[in-house]
Amino acid sequence: MASNSNGNLTVFGQETEFDGVLEFTDNLVITGKFHGTIKATGDLEIDKSAVCDVDTISANSVIISGQVKGNVEAKNHIELCSGSNVKGDLSAAKLRIADNVEFEGQVSMIEQAPDLDIFSVASEEFKKSLYLRSNEAH
Repeated sequence: MASNSNGNLTVFGQETEFDGVLEFTDNLVITGKFHGTIKATGDLEIDKSAVCDVDTISANSVIISGQVKGNVEAKNHIELCSGSNVKGDLSAAKLRIADNVEFEGQVSMIEQAPDLDIFSVASEEFKKSLYLRSNEAH
C-alpha cells in the first residue's frame, strides 16, 4: 500500500462496481470496477484486477497495478507498476514507471509547496530560500 501508514484502509473487492463521485480521507484499495471521479486526501491503490474509467483521480499518492482510463493527479507521487495500463495525463511531484507498463498520455511534474510562507518573509529572504533549494536539487 501507499506510504501513508496512518488511518484506516478500505478495500473495494473484485465484485464491487462503483459509479459516481468518491471522496475519502484515509487509504483505499480498489480491486473491482470504478467509473466516475475520485477526490481524496489519502492514498489510493488500484490493484492489478481493477478497471477504472475516471474523469479524474486526485489523491495524496496513487499506485496503479491495473487499468486506468482518465487523468491522475497526486500531491505526492504516482507509481505505475509492471503490467499496468494507463491512458490519461499524469500530474505529480514524483513519478515511478516500472518496466512492462502501457502508458499513453502526458506527464506534468509539480513541485510540492514550499515550507516557507512567502507572504510572511521579506522578498530577499524568500529568494535566498529558493536559491538554496535549487542548489540542493542539483
